[in-house]
Amino acid sequence: MVPHLITALTGPINELEQRILDSMPAIERWFRLEWMEHTPPFYCSVDIRNAGFKLAPVDTNLFPGGWNNLTDEMLPLAVQAAMASIEKICPEARNLLIIPENHTRNTHYLANVVQLKRIFTMAGLNVRIGSISPDVKKTTTVTLPQGETVTLEPVIRSKRRIGLKGFDPCTILLNNDLSVGVPGIVEELYEQYLLPPLHAGWSMRRKSRHFQSYEEVAKRFGKLLGIDPWLINPLFERGEGLDFTDGVGMEALADQVDVLLAKVRRKYKEYGIKEKPFAVVKADHGSYGLGVMTVRDAKELAALPRKSRSKMGTTKDGQAVHDVIIQEGVLTQERMSNAVAEPVVYTMDRYVVGGFYRMHPERDVDENLNAPGAGFVPLAFQHSNQLPQLGARPGASAPNRFYMYGVVARVAMLAASYELEATNPDAEVYD
Repeated sequence: MVPHLITALTGPINELEQRILDSMPAIERWFRLEWMEHTPPFYCSVDIRNAGFKLAPVDTNLFPGGWNNLTDEMLPLAVQAAMASIEKICPEARNLLIIPENHTRNTHYLANVVQLKRIFTMAGLNVRIGSISPDVKKTTTVTLPQGETVTLEPVIRSKRRIGLKGFDPCTILLNNDLSVGVPGIVEELYEQYLLPPLHAGWSMRRKSRHFQSYEEVAKRFGKLLGIDPWLINPLFERGEGLDFTDGVGMEALADQVDVLLAKVRRKYKEYGIKEKPFAVVKADHGSYGLGVMTVRDAKELAALPRKSRSKMGTTKDGQAVHDVIIQEGVLTQERMSNAVAEPVVYTMDRYVVGGFYRMHPERDVDENLNAPGAGFVPLAFQHSNQLPQLGARPGASAPNRFYMYGVVARVAMLAASYELEATNPDAEVYD
């Protein structure tokens, strides 16, 4: 069953859908040529918001969890993508080591690790899970609520390689976003492929840098389609040198929010949009929906209570927030079971392999849904998202809508590839 969305298949977004469907051969050729020049991120997930008048990614995660939320029907796509990717990187690969996050008591997260292990086992690899957590000193087996088990083994460093006791992998898959920094145990590895690369971790990566790359790619994609790139691109500013706890830099932040909201108002006026614009202020690094707030008026920042400032001041693992991205807020017009929802699209190599709807019964259309209390409903494709129903009326076909989500997710994925190239510390520089 394709999930029924109350508002997904209505509204002006139909015009964009029609343009994307009409341009499908040109779009697929464009992506093919781009992937000849650029390497896609090994895997990623893209949070997308459908406002009815624009469709834009609001976050791109290069260490996606949540693979357990994909349905069994999506597994063949993921396995094929994993095989294609490993074949390009290391055709002779035999052993793959997955390094997960350190929070080993989160059974929902561990179910995601089990799903990743399943995907790569079915792709023809010997897969084991190695923890770099200081709490995992010996082989530990955790039983998950569904009855499955996951075995975590302590990672061992030997000279310039890492592995497990009796297990020497040629490929290491990081499912740990390195938000607290790069641990020495994974640095300077010899003849081992580390995926994604270390500079994709949140200790180095910045959301503002990603959306700078996305803006560049969206302009070129918009030119290809003959559309205003704003229809798929959230405007943004960057704020630096903040201290939320002590209120340092709040005036400058309010000024930047004002500037951004003025730009969005002009766009709304151009398109006759009656909604009230808003901004989302996020930590420029980090994940898990921490360090995020919705601002509808810059004056709200001056009156921000200390508790709210403290919540904004730290992100995952207690990392202090001093820099933020101020992003144009994109409404979501989608609902499931009367809860506000947004699609999250999963990719591996250059392929869309599936996704799910994140829904939250206690959040509004202009709020962050990646928060405690969120639920997940798989994007259960009855047809592959790569097989749109050509000729169907815009807004009448779920596969067409999902194809459009997949196209926007691939634009974000391409932007991530540009971003990783631009920030690669080992890249050769030519004068």
